Amino acid sequence: MVKPKEATALVQQVKDLLLEKKAENVVALDLRAVSQSLDYFVLATATSTPHLQALERHLVEKLEEEHLRPRPTEGQSPRWVVLDYGEVVVHLMTREAREFYDLEGFWADAARL
Repeated sequence: MVKPKEATALVQQVKDLLLEKKAENVVALDLRAVSQSLDYFVLATATSTPHLQALERHLVEKLEEEHLRPRPTEGQSPRWVVLDYGEVVVHLMTREAREFYDLEGFWADAARL
């Protein structure tokens, strides 16, 4: 878990790490003005299930080097992985899942970083 003032730095680090592994359409949403319980989402698209797994592995390994570990989550899918770092929640999705669930549309009032 990160401290609130460090959350924006973590958002940028997550985006950079995902781009290193060729994630597509990486977007960060600032949810603080539209949600009482969520701070930031980072969304990224994987081109395939193996790519999704590679993105997850890379992100988790690199952040663990800095002693950051995601909270345990349930119900992982081959199309959508959620990594909860407290103030920053990462959604890694296949194209089909991202289009179907449309988190950006659901959180349309959130500011993009």
